[in-house]
Parts: sequence; C-alpha cells; structure tokens
Amino acid sequence: MRKLSIYLITLAAVLMMGCKQNESKYIIGVSQCSEDIWRDWQNAEMRMEANFHEGVELRFTAAHDDSELQSKQIDSLVASGISLLIVAPNQLSSVSPAIDRAYDKGIPVIVFERKTDSRKYTAFVSADNYEMGHLMGEYVATQLGGKGNVLEVKGLKGSSPAEERYNGFHVALAAYPDIKVVTEIQGDWTEPTAYEAVKNWKGDMNSIDLVFGHNDRSALGARKAFEERGAKLPKFCGIDALPGPNGGIQQVRDSLLDASYIYPTRGDQLLQLAIDILDGKQYPKETMLTSALVTRDNATVLLLESDEVVRQAHNLNKLQTKAVGYLEQLATQRIISLLAIILIAFLVLTLVLFVLFYRSKVNAQRERVVNNLWNMNVPEEAINDDSENAEQPSGLPIDTSKSDEVESAEKDEVAKEPIFIIRFKDVVEARLSDSDLTVDDLAAAMNLSRVQLYRKVKAISGVSPVELLRTARLNRGYQLLIKGDKTISEVAYEVGFTAPSYFTKCFKDEFGISPSDLG
Repeated sequence: MRKLSIYLITLAAVLMMGCKQNESKYIIGVSQCSEDIWRDWQNAEMRMEANFHEGVELRFTAAHDDSELQSKQIDSLVASGISLLIVAPNQLSSVSPAIDRAYDKGIPVIVFERKTDSRKYTAFVSADNYEMGHLMGEYVATQLGGKGNVLEVKGLKGSSPAEERYNGFHVALAAYPDIKVVTEIQGDWTEPTAYEAVKNWKGDMNSIDLVFGHNDRSALGARKAFEERGAKLPKFCGIDALPGPNGGIQQVRDSLLDASYIYPTRGDQLLQLAIDILDGKQYPKETMLTSALVTRDNATVLLLESDEVVRQAHNLNKLQTKAVGYLEQLATQRIISLLAIILIAFLVLTLVLFVLFYRSKVNAQRERVVNNLWNMNVPEEAINDDSENAEQPSGLPIDTSKSDEVESAEKDEVAKEPIFIIRFKDVVEARLSDSDLTVDDLAAAMNLSRVQLYRKVKAISGVSPVELLRTARLNRGYQLLIKGDKTISEVAYEVGFTAPSYFTKCFKDEFGISPSDLG
C-alpha cells in the first residue's frame, strides 16, 4: 500500500512538471542602457510582438545610464539561461566585455540603437544617427536662412548616437560659415540634466537663435531654462519624435518644439529578428531603420496616424490580456481536474485493495476456523471437565443488552471452551443430511437459546451458525464427490440440500469450481 502511494504521488509530480514544462520555447533577455519614454515604448512594442509567437518569454533590465550596472545585468541575464540577448550599450566600449562574454557562451547577440567597439555580435539594428544629425543640420540652416547662433545640447558622452548625431550636424553646418555653434553643452539624454546645464551657462541667451538638442528631452530641458531666465525664446529642435501623449510629435504640433526627427523604436521588428535568428532563418547582419523629419507642417497628420496605432495597440493589448487570463484559468482548471482525477483514482484503488485485503483476511480466518472446528482434537480431560465447561440452561432469561466489555469477555471465554466446539460439531454432523435442520434446532440440541448460540459461534468462527452449517455441508459434499461413488444429486440430498441445482450454485460460490469438475 505504501509503495502504491509513493507511485501515485510520483505520477502526480511528473504530470505537474509536464504542465510547467510547457512554458517557454525561447527566453529573450533585453538589456536597456536606460529607462525613458522612448525605451518604454520600444519595450511595449516587443511585448506586443511576443503575443504573436508562442512560447516566447521576455526579460527586461534597465541600467539607468550606468555602464557597470549594465555589465552586471548582462551577466545576470546570461546566467539565468536566456536564449538570445538584445542589448543597447550604454557607451561605445564600456559594456563590450560583457557582450563578448555572452557571445562566447554561444548566445546570439543583437546590438540595437547604439554601437559597440566589439565585433562579437550576431546582428545590429539602428537608425542612421549620422544621417539624422546631418538632415537636422540642413533643416537648421534653412530655418536660420544660413545665418545665426546655435546652442547645442549633446547626448551621453561616449555613446555612439551622440557622437554620430554630433558629427552629422557639424558636417552639414560646415557648408554655412555664417551659422555659429556658440556653445556645446554636455548632456546625458535626460531633461533635468539639460535644464541644469543650460541654466548654469554664463553666455547671453538672447543671442541664441536656435537650440539643437540631441534628443527631444534635452531640447525641452533647454527651453525650460530659457523660460526661467526670461530670455527671448529661440527655435528648439530635437530628435526622437515619439508618438502618443507628450511625445515629440505632439510637442512639435503644440509648438514646444519647432522640429524633431523620428527615431524609430521598432520593437516589433527587433523581436521578429530575434525569433528568425533562434529559428535558424536567414537574417540581415545589419538593419538600418528608416526615419523622417517632423515639422509643424506634418505633425498633425503624423500624430493622428500614431494615435490610431496607439489605440489599436491598446485594444489588442486588452484582447491579449483577456486571452492570457482565460488561458491561465484554463490551465489552472486542467491542473485541478488532473489532481482531482489522481486523487479519485487513488481513493478508489485504495478502497478496492482494502476490500480485497479484508475479504481475503475474512475468508482465510473463516476457512481456518471451520477447518479447526471439523479437524480439532480436544484433550479427553477437557471433554470430561464439566465444572469448567457447563453451558447455561436454555430456560434462563437472556440479557441482550450486554456492554461491549462484557461481550469481549464472553468472546475470550468462548475461545477457551473446546467442549463447546466438540458438542457443536457432533450436533451438526449428526443432522447434516436433515434439510429441515434450523438454527433453533441446533440451539435446542446445544441446550442454548438462539441468541446464545449465535454469539458463541460468531465469536469463535466470525460467521453465523447458518453460514457455518452451509460450509460444513459443502465440505462434506466435496469429500463425497472426491470418492466418486455417488452422483451430484445423491450427494446434494445426503448433505441436506433440497435441490441439486442450489447445491451446485453454492458449491461453485464456495470452491470456485462446479461439482461436475470433480467427476
């Protein structure tokens, strides 16, 4: 029984493990160098795309512009068992060793948005930051009419987008000698840093005709500093042009920015590339994303388009959330149903085994007792010991309300009375062929009441007098059939059965064979 319990528990555990193992086909780690609205949007696009690929798990980290932290996060993602790494390096070289370690362990690496000085990567995805800077320089020159003063707020030092946007911007302005970049203020892509840096600039703000921020947040931080100084507001240009509320496109439409440049997030395309790599499909080594300039002339149209995309994405996300909830409920119901089936099967099997064990025990006890009754040799002195084995006269009143303790004591006493066994056996054998023999007849012959006879026989044999009488008749019938000198009908009548057919049925129930099988 104990082994069976262990087996069933083990089976349940295996089935549960089977349910859990149906989780992730691919685990994709995403190491973001920072946490901002642009990356939040990109992460959301990757999550949305993951809904269309079964068994894809995304694990995100954000380093908050800390290269040392990002290196540790990359190592942690690799240690967690990711299938592929997507990484936006904080700086050109500082995170390269961690990327190399991941690549050397056989993990495909997609570098996106920012470059690394390592060549150990599987694919590279980005917009052309040099082209963005160059086109923004051309736009600035046009807006200023080829003449004016520019304040530039640069991105994070050492990051490839900042360097490439800077180079493209200055190459474009080199063709316009009357446009001067009065000052270059170092930023880190965040609005507060740009605000503080511009606020602390000691130059003449009223002399500035245009502010170029390497991203929209830098441009907006500079605008806030100009407003607090009470200076004449110049034109403000940035890069990112995110859709949605408070994004760059809306800021251009609302005249907070004069222009921006769409820096595509394309999280969906990035994740599809990752799936293609993991599936062993062909993929491009480098992917340059297309982009576009945003001005007040096209901002309203672009914003309407982006709002519609956002709305549809929101609806799709709601639908996906409901679907995930339904699937989780279904999975939970399956597990509960499975456990219920296992429990029911265990209980049924336990009950069956218990019944079989009990029946086997009872039958063995019954057979042993019956055999003892009919084959027991009782010492002569026990038979002659009338003082210790006298039976209660049948005429005395019968107490049918004995306590359990009294009945137990009576059972023990009966078990010590071999004279009763001999007398009962003699009475049964003397009238075995009498088909009219009843329990009352046996009780009268034993000088007992019917109730006393029942209790004594039950206590000794575990069966009733009727069952014991039938067993005795069948045992005698078995012996007579073995001799082979009488027919089944003759034997049936001789052992007290009124019909040979009933004898045959009882015989088969008792011994598992038909009387004819012994002929």
